[in-house]
Amino acid sequence: MKTQAVPMPPVRAKWKRVLIDSAIARIVIFVALVLVIGTAMTVAYSIAGWKSLPVDGGPRIALDFLLRLVPMGVGYYVIVRFIERRRVDELGWRDMVPHLAIGILGGAALMAGVIGVLWLAGSYTVTAVNTDVLWLRSLLIFGLATGIAEEIIFRGVLFRIIDERWGLWPALTVSALFFGFAHASNANATLWSSIAIAIEAGILLGVVYHVTKSLWVCIGMHMAWNFFEGTVFGSAVSGIAARGSWLQPQFSGPDWLTGGSFGIEASVLTVLLSLAASFALLAARQRRRRENELQLQGAA
Repeated sequence: MKTQAVPMPPVRAKWKRVLIDSAIARIVIFVALVLVIGTAMTVAYSIAGWKSLPVDGGPRIALDFLLRLVPMGVGYYVIVRFIERRRVDELGWRDMVPHLAIGILGGAALMAGVIGVLWLAGSYTVTAVNTDVLWLRSLLIFGLATGIAEEIIFRGVLFRIIDERWGLWPALTVSALFFGFAHASNANATLWSSIAIAIEAGILLGVVYHVTKSLWVCIGMHMAWNFFEGTVFGSAVSGIAARGSWLQPQFSGPDWLTGGSFGIEASVLTVLLSLAASFALLAARQRRRRENELQLQGAA
């Protein structure tokens, strides 16, 4: 995939560089925009009585989707187009389908790998197969919309801007910790579950963005992670029990292996497999970089 250089705007007055162009300023402006737009939409949502609509009905799903998507999308567009003054290449429409597909395959493979190892260890047993699962809300709201919103926040804004200003490792550390502890208030969350999410998903998705420069790949992976973990395999997703799943499972074994009531995201196995994937991606990128340097030296 192509690399992406982020040009900074032309030199402006010092106060504008500090209060508008700087890394901290762009993050603060984004957060402010999201809060204002999200609050306005939530108030309108309540006044219009949309909360009384059936949760799994098409209109309610569409409205909940927009409530998650619009504040993040508008906030990010403003930051990129009007402050950074560039195209939103990391969310390019031409890349959407192929990059989403790559991410979905990666996320599905990771969750299948975790479940497969648990099954081989005798800690995951399928007790029934359900065919009447209400999967659309899970796919669109907790999969796609949540994937878009959280990847814009944690990879598009937090990771990307810190990476530009201070480098890869500070960006990975800060964005991963914020991502992990953003789930600390979820049901059944513990200190370990927040650390586990920071290590496995926070680092892995940051590395994926660093390597691909595509938010669509991150969104696809995030979407598939949530959907396969909950709706397909029946695990709790970040502590929230699945509303229904195609495979009705029974988990057995110690919590450090199965993740306990928080779900397999709190499993040491998930942490290890995700770290292995992160290191493999970084190693592949480093190898490609060395190959390119050798080609350039040879051409010279």
